[in-house]
Amino acid sequence: MERTRKPLELDNALEQYDSKFRFVLLASSRAEQLVRGARPKLEGSSRKPTRVAMEELKEGMVAWSYGAAPAPEGSEVEETAAVAGDAAGSEQG
Repeated sequence: MERTRKPLELDNALEQYDSKFRFVLLASSRAEQLVRGARPKLEGSSRKPTRVAMEELKEGMVAWSYGAAPAPEGSEVEETAAVAGDAAGSEQG
């Protein structure tokens, strides 16, 4: 008995994300959640976590965001003063 797989059409799904890389990261993260016991958000024929995750992303069922912007780095003067202060503190102790 031969099982044929229906190809997952991702062209329309990829338009929702800024890159294929982002889609793959989100799909792998969601697949890991499914492996750890999370319930699928849609009923499907596939039982493979990666396939289910990609189908959920394709349907827009997984919420995601870019997260908070990274904190700006301090200037070199501030970093030098902090290092000098740490060195002075360690000599006293």
